[in-house]
Formats: sequence, C-alpha cells, structure tokens
Amino acid sequence: MPRSPMEPRGVVVREERLEDITVIRKIVTAAFGGEGEAALVDALRDAGDTMISLVAEEHGRVVGHVALSRMVAPFAALALAPVSVLPERQREGIGSALIREAINRARPDWATIFVLGDPRFYGRFGFDARLATDYASPYAGPHFMVLALAGTLPTSCGMLRHAPAFAALS
Repeated sequence: MPRSPMEPRGVVVREERLEDITVIRKIVTAAFGGEGEAALVDALRDAGDTMISLVAEEHGRVVGHVALSRMVAPFAALALAPVSVLPERQREGIGSALIREAINRARPDWATIFVLGDPRFYGRFGFDARLATDYASPYAGPHFMVLALAGTLPTSCGMLRHAPAFAALS
C-alpha cells in the first residue's frame, strides 16, 4: 500500500497481524503508563468487538496502534479507543496518521465514530462534542465527541453502549 502524504516519513499504517499482538500490548502499556488500556485492547479483540485495528510501522518496527470497536447504538457506530504511540515517538504525527486511516477505513461501512478525549486534538479530525450532547452514554460530557462519517448524523440522540470490555477500564 502506498504511503499517504499525511503519514510521517517512513511510517506505514496497516492492519494488525497476529504477530503484532505482543508488541501492541507493550506499546499501549508504555503509552498509557499502565496495563488498563492494554487489557482493554486484548478484551475487545478476544470478544470479537474490535472492528478495525491498525498499527503504524516504521522500518519493520511497530511504533503505534489504534482500535475501533463496535457500539450498540440506533445506527452503525464505532468507538475509537485507544490510540497509542511509543512515548519516545509521540508528537511526530504517528497518532494522527493512525486516526486518519482508521476514519478512512470506517467510512464505507459505519455511520459514526465516538471518542472520549481532548476536543482540541480530536476536533482536527472532525469530531464534535456539541453533536454528542444528546446521546445517552456513561461517558457523556465535554470530552465525549462524535464524527458523522457521511457528513450528517443518522439521528441527533439515542442510547449508546460501548463494548462490555470498557466497563472493566477504570
């Protein structure tokens, strides 16, 4: 697959492979400073709730990961979480490249992506907290955002439920 002009030089974003699982766990643990998010990634994968799982690879070395998991919603919805990049490689555009590719891969089959995070960061990709305010979710609040993949939301409100693995994340 050719490199996107938006990817950092030398970085290729590709689908997760079985042989990546151990290094993904190490990257997620290092990026978040603990095991919680790594356990979430494993639990989502084990339950079959991961719909898109991508890694950023540079010269044969995996340096980042992103996961999108299915949600229960009144339309086809995904949750973006977590996005992880090795600490020494953060702020180089690797996480952004992972997010952009995850959005591109979700666009044909899904209506929305929800994320919990910094609105200044995720706003660059089109995520909007104002559009998510009328959705019922345990994560509702100023950092809960939605991206309408077709440009408009299928509904402006409704009940949302993340994959069960999220309940274990403290």
